Amino acid sequence: MGGISIWQLLIILVIVVLLFGTKRLKGIGTDLGGAIKGFKKAVSEEDKDADFEQKKQVEEKTTADSVASKTPSDVKDKP
Repeated sequence: MGGISIWQLLIILVIVVLLFGTKRLKGIGTDLGGAIKGFKKAVSEEDKDADFEQKKQVEEKTTADSVASKTPSDVKDKP
């Protein structure tokens, strides 16, 4: 009582093709592929946005630290 053999998979495939037809299966495959592609695109855009926000926060922090670390003698009065 091992796993599913190749013959059992072929029988299941034939039954699915007979039930749905090749045209409908092609449409389902196309829709599923498009959905996966859209999901991957959204995830990669989210990662890029998160990276951008992190870089922006780091830049703001370093700018704030450099301004805060200046002593009064470093700051010159403008005429």
